[in-house]
Amino acid sequence: MSQKSDILVNEIFTDSVSMGIRVSKQLYSEESEFQRIEVFESPDLGRFLMLDGDILFSEADEFIYNEMVTHVPMAVHPDVKRVLIIGGGDGGVAREMTAYPEIESIEVVEPDEQMVEVCKKYFPEASKGFDDPRVHIVHQDGLRYLRGREDEFDIIINDATDPFGHTEGLFTKEFYGGCFRALKKDGIMIYQHGSPFFDDDEESFRAMHKKVFSVFPISRVYQANIPTCPSGYWLFGFASKKYHPLDDFDPVRWKKRKIKTYYYTTNLHRGAFMLPKYVEDILEEEEGKLSIKEGK
Repeated sequence: MSQKSDILVNEIFTDSVSMGIRVSKQLYSEESEFQRIEVFESPDLGRFLMLDGDILFSEADEFIYNEMVTHVPMAVHPDVKRVLIIGGGDGGVAREMTAYPEIESIEVVEPDEQMVEVCKKYFPEASKGFDDPRVHIVHQDGLRYLRGREDEFDIIINDATDPFGHTEGLFTKEFYGGCFRALKKDGIMIYQHGSPFFDDDEESFRAMHKKVFSVFPISRVYQANIPTCPSGYWLFGFASKKYHPLDDFDPVRWKKRKIKTYYYTTNLHRGAFMLPKYVEDILEEEEGKLSIKEGK
């Protein structure tokens, strides 16, 4: 593959907004069974991975996403033994989970085998979690994997990319219902919630919250600032059968672990659930619609 210099790579956010990244070279570009996978080298971001033209993560900021989907639920749930990661083919979430010795099994369900191999080659720091003997990779569709499973997992993390293409089924009410059944009676589900900052993304953001809120008794949203995400602002969902992300949060227990982080702190944990007014308004509006529909 020829390597070009000074290429400008653009990710399109809306019809009128995009983010341009100047790269020094392209390291990989192939079409897998599911998506186009590209790896670039950037002077400022290091290596970054693009799927079908969208940036999944960069070496410079992947720690933010991976820490926030891992340590938030782990600082709340008091007894985690089995973890399921839907997606997660880069290995970053699995890597963070391996910091917890009490976890006995980490199942990574990633249909795209080619993506896993690319990440092992070009992103060894993220994918090193795959080397832990507790981590098992299953190359299967996440929705299909969940069917028939009940009361198996303490934490499920939906690390799928977005509600389009081959991962569209992982953002449906059927999928969230499958997660609910597969979780134990005190289980927690974490999922990426996107960002409603751009109008083009608000509809999927609303639909996602409405589906999860209708399935789980506890449903909250929290935030992080991730430079390579659209608008640099990203949200996550915390859905639980029993535990509240703040009322059941145990910072003392988590600090005793002495896990090294670069973004997550117990103070940030609390602050991440304090959302901007426009986000609160959207969430409350969708919850209100459901309450009217259900006669509450």
